Amino acid sequence: MGMEVTTRPRTLRHEDQTVIIGGHRQTALERVIVYIVLLMGATVLMIPFYWMVSTSLKPLDEIFIFPIKWIPSRLVWYNYVEVFERSPFARYILNTAYLTGVAIMGNLFGSSLAAFAFARLRFRGKNLLFMLMLSTMMVPGWVTMIPTFIMFKYFGWLNSFKPLLVPTFFAQPFYTFLLRQFFMGVPRDLEDAARIDGCSTLRIFWQIMLPLARPALATVAIFSFFTHWNELLGPLIYLQSQDKLTISVGILSFRSEQYANYANMMAAACISMLPCLLLFFFAQRLFIQGVVVTGVKG
Repeated sequence: MGMEVTTRPRTLRHEDQTVIIGGHRQTALERVIVYIVLLMGATVLMIPFYWMVSTSLKPLDEIFIFPIKWIPSRLVWYNYVEVFERSPFARYILNTAYLTGVAIMGNLFGSSLAAFAFARLRFRGKNLLFMLMLSTMMVPGWVTMIPTFIMFKYFGWLNSFKPLLVPTFFAQPFYTFLLRQFFMGVPRDLEDAARIDGCSTLRIFWQIMLPLARPALATVAIFSFFTHWNELLGPLIYLQSQDKLTISVGILSFRSEQYANYANMMAAACISMLPCLLLFFFAQRLFIQGVVVTGVKG
């Protein structure tokens, strides 16, 4: 004897459209209010960005007028051309791209290797060493700036890219922490099965752990890109030659040269910010996924 189950479609009324967030039933009206508040906040935060873009396209006689003229009477695209004509800005971009690319590879290599050791290997004092490494994040960079400068001067590395690149191949505490959290979430059965098949520790790291850690590695790469692309203090301290300067230092020197030409300064700032915006828009999904999978575990 069979049992017949019938279902009756339920009509969802407008007032029933609720979303449960944090244990609170949020109605459609409340969500609209939240979106409006967020939109207003985003608009306020975008004002400096819009002013920078607008100033980069203004003629000089419209930059300092009051009240502010938000929309230029005519677009002066030649301001962007002047950035490259009055300074070796193309060289600055190439130097920054080179430093950023090598630094990303160094951070991925050094931090992932240390994170794998802290997460998967068993040795005495592992937790103590990990805590000591994390504690270095609490030390301000100003404390170690002078000793580090003296050390690199003793090595003869001043006015070269070595002080900016060599440290990246050693474990960076923050990146190591992110990758360690991911490696700790990988089932140990995969590692045990690989060891039974005769895989060495390095082979497990290279062929098993790294392919699984692609979202976390992408997050580290994005963080590293923003850090080194926008870095000012390191290049300002260690680089002196004009042909070795990065974008940040180049804009600083460009400001001193073009003391009153804010249109050229804003154009240079827009050019330097463009790669960061493109990376954020195209890699936003990877970034969010990486942050989720590297959440704190046990």
